[in-house]
Amino acid sequence: MKKVNIILFGIGNVGSTLINQLLNAKEQWEKNSGVSISIPVIANSTKALFTTEGISENWQEEFKSKAKNYKLEDILDFTRTNDLENLIGIDATASKEFASIYIRLIQNGFNLVAANKVANTLSSDFYKEIRKELDYHGKYFYYETNVGAGLPIVQTVQDLYQSGEKVTKIRGVFSGSLSFIFNTFSENQEEFSDVLKKAGTLGYTEPDAREDLSGNDVGRKLLILARELELDKEFQEVKIQSLIPEKLNGKTTAEEFQQRLGELDEIFSKHKNEQEQGNVLRYIGEIEVASASLEAKLISEPKNTALGQIKGADNIFEIYTESYGDQPLVIQGAGAGAAVTARGIAGDVLKLSQRLN
Repeated sequence: MKKVNIILFGIGNVGSTLINQLLNAKEQWEKNSGVSISIPVIANSTKALFTTEGISENWQEEFKSKAKNYKLEDILDFTRTNDLENLIGIDATASKEFASIYIRLIQNGFNLVAANKVANTLSSDFYKEIRKELDYHGKYFYYETNVGAGLPIVQTVQDLYQSGEKVTKIRGVFSGSLSFIFNTFSENQEEFSDVLKKAGTLGYTEPDAREDLSGNDVGRKLLILARELELDKEFQEVKIQSLIPEKLNGKTTAEEFQQRLGELDEIFSKHKNEQEQGNVLRYIGEIEVASASLEAKLISEPKNTALGQIKGADNIFEIYTESYGDQPLVIQGAGAGAAVTARGIAGDVLKLSQRLN
């Protein structure tokens, strides 16, 4: 039995769902894969729970009563003192600063799994430095959930490219939140502002919906896939169409923006009404490999196409290659939600565990 020790950073919606999924899957993994998992450390931004025997199903109560303030060095000392082998550090945070410690973790014996997209969308120099450290220390870094939550997008693009297949274009709906918003808005007679509020209530958007409407999240996902194809691009080179009018951006607070959502209605009603009959609105990402162009934009798409027929918060990806020609490889499924994202992380943990000596 191969024992794997998981150090989890981030115990919010995704992190807490992941813990419960891993604990529930423990016996199945041991039986079917020969992998025994233990989670000796879980941490949020300020406190960490340390337990040599691994957390139990009562981890939430234990965290409240026993977690203590920590520094990264405390976690590194704990793993060394207890001689923890097969270390996997999981970044389930949304922190922009956390990526700065990735290299320290790798240098201290950690493999990495990340739902957080930041590390893979910083400068290409930092991106290459992480890969250099991974190679030098013989460690692995998995991040399937960076692009399609639980969908196998990153792995598929990696497999195609590494096998020698020429990928010519990737096109699709990359955002579960924007998918829900435009699927609902295109089908119903609701005002855009009401659809946006509904998306927030269901947990599909960030607390400040401008994070979603900016298109930056789609841009980051495009950059991640482009770098898998060895396109040497920076985030600033991604052409992104923001859906936020200038008057509602800038110095407007999140609360003020929420109060002024009605100002979006006329803009998006115009987009909707100017379409050809039978078309629907979709916010898509597109990579043209030959020209190395990356673009995120709002389009009008015929309802009977692959992108036009999606429902709910689904993501859909069309991967065009030399061998597939005009018939792309299509991957579609749930693109948002803690459960599917956590399941994608768990899948990465299992795949990584099976590669460890």
